[in-house]
Amino acid sequence: MKGKRVTHENGAAAHDIAQVAQAAAAMRAEIAKAVVGQAQVVDQVLAGLIAGGHVLIEGVPGLGKTLLVQALARTFSGTYRRIQFTPDLMPADVCGHTLYDQATRQFTTRRGPVFTHLLLADEINRAPAKTQAALLEVMQELQVTIEGAALPLEPPFMVLATQNPIEHEGTYALPEAQLDRFLLKVRIDYPDHAEETQLVRQVTAGQVGDRLNVDAVTPVIKPEGVLALQRAAAQLRLDDAVQDYAVRIVRATRTWSGVAAGAGPRGGIALVRAARAAALLAGRDFVTPDDVKGMALPALRHRVTPSPELEIEGHGADSILHALLEKTSAPRQ
Repeated sequence: MKGKRVTHENGAAAHDIAQVAQAAAAMRAEIAKAVVGQAQVVDQVLAGLIAGGHVLIEGVPGLGKTLLVQALARTFSGTYRRIQFTPDLMPADVCGHTLYDQATRQFTTRRGPVFTHLLLADEINRAPAKTQAALLEVMQELQVTIEGAALPLEPPFMVLATQNPIEHEGTYALPEAQLDRFLLKVRIDYPDHAEETQLVRQVTAGQVGDRLNVDAVTPVIKPEGVLALQRAAAQLRLDDAVQDYAVRIVRATRTWSGVAAGAGPRGGIALVRAARAAALLAGRDFVTPDDVKGMALPALRHRVTPSPELEIEGHGADSILHALLEKTSAPRQ
């Protein structure tokens, strides 16, 4: 009935869910003004933000990863920083450090680029493990420890890391502990012919140079609005049968033929959180089995290690998960 406030058992009001879902849809529409195509990638990155997680984006250079992050930050008036990871990058270059001020004769703390809303860790696998590990505390605890003092970050905070899937010379594989900190691993591929034509036209029409341009993107919410989105997603209804479906998918990765190492319990948590975010992006106040199935690859592909035999045959985590999803029965809606 129009105007009636319908409250679910979990405390979320139906019209409140509709309002935040409209905000999420507005963010998606604004990002599309700068990023041509890549609708699935945009939705998955938005889902990562709404779920309060971090996203690892894998793709060759020049596909718009940096542009996507800049456009996303602009939609909620968030701060944005970029770190170009290189072999000589030090942990202090990421988190910050203390220095002695000769004028005041006191030690002062210089905060690093992690003190932001969106942090783009570009080519994260080019830095050594010690520098990569500097992000672990930040990603898990949302704080930085400098000289024994814990400095909290202002929420929302999200790390979007990129890596090149082809060029491995001079790179350092991400340790499993760090991979597991990423809620999603998103793969970005080449655009189709129509999208690439539109992209070339948009970037070259009346513009000098190749500077990234997000001027067309209009802020639609504030950082506090992102926190409201995250709270709303966490409250969406999740039927026991749908939750069991997500758990069965994760558990199947541990016994599936050709899997050397499957996903741990954090994989199931990530899958449910991502499915809730996907449901919110779809404008629903409940999670469906399709939400779980749709987020299974980005939530689990970096948590599943194929056996060497399968890798030699060219079968990666995605092909394993596709086969697993086909064999795992979903609850009837």
